[in-house]
Amino acid sequence: MPSMPATPVPLLLLAAGRSSRMRGRDKLAEVVEGEPLLRRIARHCIEAGAEVHVALPDADHPRRRLLEGLSVTPLFLPASAEGMGGTLRAGVAALPPAAQIAVLPADLPELLPDDIRYVLQAPAIAPQALIWRGTSQDGRPGHPVLFDASLRPQFQELRGDEGAAAIVRAQHDRLYLLPLPEERAIRDLDTPEAWAQWRQTSGNG
Repeated sequence: MPSMPATPVPLLLLAAGRSSRMRGRDKLAEVVEGEPLLRRIARHCIEAGAEVHVALPDADHPRRRLLEGLSVTPLFLPASAEGMGGTLRAGVAALPPAAQIAVLPADLPELLPDDIRYVLQAPAIAPQALIWRGTSQDGRPGHPVLFDASLRPQFQELRGDEGAAAIVRAQHDRLYLLPLPEERAIRDLDTPEAWAQWRQTSGNG
């Protein structure tokens, strides 16, 4: 397995959403194996060797407290009120210079440090690519996604609820997919019912 890059990869952890489908609960505060989900995935990113920057709506958001004591950089992004496009535009602009940058939603409860590390190492496996993307075991596109720094200007064109899908589509011939075990790269839980079912089937009750 390739070694980690000499310089940690800046990773934008997306935690600025409204969690609107949770009907008053915050999915990023849901407890997984004794730890709030946001704190768990931030810690996993750190353990994977990333330089973690967490996108938050503002400095007073309760999610900030979930990160206390962790070596992360919070990014307070008013542009997140626009939607995912605003979060990505402002968040990527705030990342430090690097050969690659990574983007990861904070709502993937099964993603482990080894999964994140595998994607961060991918340029050593496929240096010809410009985007390296984690998938489910059967190939469904998921996260994390690692972008070559040459693509950073394209993030500044994003608006509203537009995510990075257009950037990925435009580079389909320079995209390298990395299957991760089971459905770790794609399993997000957006409703109380989804959380209840997952806890029942996964044993995370």
